[in-house]
Amino acid sequence: MTSPVVDIRFEDVRLAWPSKAGQPTVALDRMRCAITAGKVTAIIGPSGCGKSTMLQLARGFLDPSAGEIRFVDRRSGQSAPRPPMATVWQGFNLFPWLTVLDNVAFGLEMGGMAKAERHERAREALAKVDLKGFESKYPRQLSGGMRQRVGIARALVMKPEVLLLDEPFGALDAQTRLVLQEQVAGIVEETGATVLLITHSIEEAILLADTIFVMTARPGRIAREIEVTMPKPRTLADLKRPEAAALFEEIYDLLRDEVIRAMTNEGGTQ
Repeated sequence: MTSPVVDIRFEDVRLAWPSKAGQPTVALDRMRCAITAGKVTAIIGPSGCGKSTMLQLARGFLDPSAGEIRFVDRRSGQSAPRPPMATVWQGFNLFPWLTVLDNVAFGLEMGGMAKAERHERAREALAKVDLKGFESKYPRQLSGGMRQRVGIARALVMKPEVLLLDEPFGALDAQTRLVLQEQVAGIVEETGATVLLITHSIEEAILLADTIFVMTARPGRIAREIEVTMPKPRTLADLKRPEAAALFEEIYDLLRDEVIRAMTNEGGTQ
C-alpha cells in the first residue's frame, strides 16, 4: 500500500437524534478536528460523548445534521474521495459457519477476487496476527483474543488506507487485552495506514496514538488535542516512562471532570 495522503476533517459537525419528547438529543456539536493521513489518532472521552458516532460519520454510515466531513489530499489541499476503509469492532462479528481463512477472505470474495489469490492474501494477514496454522478452525474453536485477531486480519487483508478501530479490545479480559494492545501497536506501525482509534483506555491511547483527542461530555466536542511524541512502536514497558505518566495524568484530569459532568447530566435527566 502506498502511503496515505488523505486527511479526514470534521468541520463544525453537528449530529442530533430525533426524540419523542420533541427536543432532539445532540450527540456532537461544533466538532472540529483533523485525522491526519498516515498517523494514529485516538478519540477518548466519557460514555455517550459521541466517540463511536464520529467513527460512523467518517465511515459514511451516518450523515451529519450540520457541518461537513471532508476528505482532503495533503499534497494539493483539494477535496478527495473517501479513501478505502476497514473497521474492527468491539464485537467479533465473525461468521460461525465459515472457517477462519474464509472469514478473513470474505471481503475479498465479495469483491470478486479469485479463490487462490484471496486465500493467499488471507494467509498473509493471519500470519501478521500470529494465527498461522488456524486457517481451518471455526470461530467457536477459538478464544476471545484469537477471534478478535481474526477480526483484525479481516480488516488488514483489505489493505485499507484508513483503519477504524472501535473499542477493539473492549470485550476481552484484562490480560488478553494487554497482549493484543502491544501486538496491534506493532501491526499498525507496519501497515502505515491512517488509524482512528475509539477507546475508553488512557493507556491504550498512549500506547498506540500519535495524537489523542479528549472529548467533552455530550454534546461531544474536542476538549484538548494532545501529541504523543514517544518513539514508536511502543511496548507496555513504555507506559512506565515519566513522559507516559505525565500524559496519563493530563488526560485523566481532563476526563475526570468530563465524566463527572456526564454523570451529573444523566442524573438530571432521569
